[in-house]
Amino acid sequence: MIIKVLGPGCPSCVALERVTRDAVDALGLVATVEKIEDYPTILGYGVMSTPALVVDDSVVFSGRVPRSAQVRAILEQLAPDRPARRGTAPLADPNGRRRE
Repeated sequence: MIIKVLGPGCPSCVALERVTRDAVDALGLVATVEKIEDYPTILGYGVMSTPALVVDDSVVFSGRVPRSAQVRAILEQLAPDRPARRGTAPLADPNGRRRE
């Protein structure tokens, strides 16, 4: 899994990178997280509002910093098959509702 955080380095972009790295660690994913600050590259993804999160070359959201639980839920859905983790609390879905 290749994850890219798109943004010029503003505080929101830094926050998204931190939340994303925390989510990758919490889920135990094997992923590469890259920070992209180059405007032509950002525009190449069709992103007009940063920060943005790209997973395996697909923009999953842009224009805001989502809650940590939202990023975990998105990455969990997009992650390749991985073994279930025992003893972990259910995650919230992207709309903030608890999942069991």
